[in-house]
Amino acid sequence: MISKQQVSDWINSWIKQLKNRISKTSRLFLFTVVLPTLVAVFYFGLIKSDIYISESHFVIRSPERQIQTGLGAIFQGAGFSRSQDDAHNVHDFMLSRDALQNINAEIDLRKAFNRREVDLFSRFNPLGIDNSFEALFRYYRKRIAIELNNTSTISILQVRTFNTEDSYHINEMLLQMGEEFINRLNERSRQDMIRFAKSEVNIAAQKAKKAAKDLSDFRNKHGVFDPERQSALQLKQITKLQNELLATKVQLGQVRDFTPESPRIPSLKKRIEILRSEIENEMAKVAGGGHRSLTGKAVEYELLMIERAFADKQFAAAMVSLEQARSDAQRQQLYLERIVQPNKPDIAIEPRRIKSILTTFILGLIIWGIVTMFVSGVKEHFD
Repeated sequence: MISKQQVSDWINSWIKQLKNRISKTSRLFLFTVVLPTLVAVFYFGLIKSDIYISESHFVIRSPERQIQTGLGAIFQGAGFSRSQDDAHNVHDFMLSRDALQNINAEIDLRKAFNRREVDLFSRFNPLGIDNSFEALFRYYRKRIAIELNNTSTISILQVRTFNTEDSYHINEMLLQMGEEFINRLNERSRQDMIRFAKSEVNIAAQKAKKAAKDLSDFRNKHGVFDPERQSALQLKQITKLQNELLATKVQLGQVRDFTPESPRIPSLKKRIEILRSEIENEMAKVAGGGHRSLTGKAVEYELLMIERAFADKQFAAAMVSLEQARSDAQRQQLYLERIVQPNKPDIAIEPRRIKSILTTFILGLIIWGIVTMFVSGVKEHFD
């Protein structure tokens, strides 16, 4: 039989083990849940500084253009990319060192981000170790957020500071600098388009002048104005001479038949010889093989005329493209359109104190449960 003393000792031992387990569990719960939650309550409830968020919405737009061909299509293809890509360029500029320098020239950001009312953990350079521009730039990138909606191409700009006026002014300055950046892109595009169009006009003008000079030199060198027209005139002249030759031959035959001893016969024969000689000379000018032949000159003349016609058309097309480039330069290629103006926050949106405290508490519970299961598993393994 079991004595009362044994039962009492067993109960006392079980109570001690239970106390030890509760004590260990309480210590683990204290370090993983209670203390972190108390620290979160103390920090987010009493220390963490208020953050004021100024938000604005904008979009980068470009005017609709008609489809162009020829040199105008080259201008259009060599211009801007899609407005969505230009939005990324504006975002990159707003987050750049250049934008920070411009803002810092009007607002002393080191002073604005290092006020005494700002908590030590949120303050810029709290220990006074690194006051460089690069450190300020890294801090600045954490305070500026830009998000692009790929569906609507609307950009959302958020500025987080510890003061209502600072958030609003920085947001307004960033939008103004974005507009100036777009204007610089537009001006650069205008200048590039006009400069390219002018260069094309100059090249076309030089080609047209050279073609005209080559044609003029050819005419002066060979003493012809238009081989084709001159050939037609020469052929008419040959036809006239041939008709005259035929008439003379007929007249000579008639004289021989009726008056064989007529003194006109030698003169008619002489005239026939002269007409034949003239016809041969004229035919040589039109289709002969010598350098004076109009047929040989016509090929070179036609090539020069083709070059001149092509140069004139190219020059006319370049002039039209120049006028088109000047017309496009009068219009704004891209522009930044504000959809929502920067607001002046009247209350601090961040930090979300209750949410942060609850998040810390829940994470502590998760860690406590994981550690508890791990410890129990290790004990069961050794037991």
